[in-house]
Amino acid sequence: MAARDQRLVVRSELPVARWQAFAWHDRPGALPRLTPPFMPAEVADPGRGLAEGSRVVLRLPVGPLRGPLAGLAPRWVAEHTRYDPPREFVDVQRSGPFARFAHRHRFEDLGAGRSALVDDIAYRLPLGRLGQAVAGRVVRGKLEAMFAYRHRVTREDLAAHAAKEVEPMHVLITGASGLVGSALTAFLTTGGHTVTRLVRRAPASDDEARWDPATGEVDRAALAGADAVIHLAGEGIAERRWSAEQKQRIRDSRVDGTRTIAQAMADLGDDAPRTLVCASGAHAYGDRGDAELDESSEPGEGFLADVVRDWEAAADPAREAGIRTVHVRTGIVQDPAGGALGKVLPLFKVGLGGRLGSGRQWWSWVSRDDVVGILHHALTNPEVSGPINATAPNPVTNAEWTRVLGRVLGRPTALPVPALAPKVLLGTELAEELLFFSIKVHPAKALATGYTFRHPDLEDALRFLLGREQASS
Repeated sequence: MAARDQRLVVRSELPVARWQAFAWHDRPGALPRLTPPFMPAEVADPGRGLAEGSRVVLRLPVGPLRGPLAGLAPRWVAEHTRYDPPREFVDVQRSGPFARFAHRHRFEDLGAGRSALVDDIAYRLPLGRLGQAVAGRVVRGKLEAMFAYRHRVTREDLAAHAAKEVEPMHVLITGASGLVGSALTAFLTTGGHTVTRLVRRAPASDDEARWDPATGEVDRAALAGADAVIHLAGEGIAERRWSAEQKQRIRDSRVDGTRTIAQAMADLGDDAPRTLVCASGAHAYGDRGDAELDESSEPGEGFLADVVRDWEAAADPAREAGIRTVHVRTGIVQDPAGGALGKVLPLFKVGLGGRLGSGRQWWSWVSRDDVVGILHHALTNPEVSGPINATAPNPVTNAEWTRVLGRVLGRPTALPVPALAPKVLLGTELAEELLFFSIKVHPAKALATGYTFRHPDLEDALRFLLGREQASS
């Protein structure tokens, strides 16, 4: 027997005019920005934007249907059926997991430079009343979590761009396909900036240009046409055990890549981009126990501290050429799609997570969106130069991080993980520096120059990232 349509309506007030809110949704980065990390979807075909008749195809990776097998994942095809800027646009499911799914995005003018976003969704589950009885509550909860995430991202992104009041910029980004780089690219493009991705293969589209850190080559024409470069590329720290060869790859990928970019910018003289923002690491400070550390603190010891020192020094050619140069010293990025949180989440979800060793070591964490926010802050704020810490203002010990994650997931975390276990799994040096070094970092420069954290509190960050917030309806 057929079930009636279910309806979900979510409304949020936005700190910008209606046309600005609509334009944000009409730009290429909107779909990636609105895709929650706790509900991964891959864009197989972005279509032609919001134009009527345009179809967006998403892959929905489940279970083993990821990575090389992603092509076998089920697909969701949505077609845009109405486009009326700046009032509304509508998309409907043509094939996918629902029996029916129609989504109206409405934008209301509230005056005084403010507006409201209203998402109005009508949906039906497969199998009629049986499907609704079996899965209705679960599906409703997932939709509410998804739209709570989407509305918060929309509000906060629009507020962040409005606060800066800068002219649209042309920015080159290395490492644009990485965890942070992909989020940053989407954030900048939805904000009206132009992004060119620097890639190591032959460019496949107009928004790509080539560089090769191994040979010191960069597309000089692309550099000369840009306002700034954000350099994020580098070998993954924990991709594999630290052999002598792997440590050399980690170092060379950072030092050689940074030197290549910095020297190319310096060589352009007056035609060079005026800003270089480079990724760096909070491991610059080394293992310092309970000491409170900020950008004025002395460098520490250890392999990663040595890498950071050489990494940041490799930007000297740009600095000496008068280019404003910033080093964003990032802490432990919280994102269920990757990094430390992504690796341990499956264990915590089944109640097997626990503190590491004594748990007394300080973890200077940061949400992915605050890394993006601080990169944007460094890009647009001429007061910022040199090192800036991208860490939340409230670091926690590993034991506290463990308790909070368990509480958010509703799972026990009583069983500690002996320090020997990760050392055997990862190798002693890698495990020590990544998991057991105690680094209590304060983001002094970010706060002093006016950055406002989206997620200063760990529990709020994890609830947001894991879909444990609820939308108003």
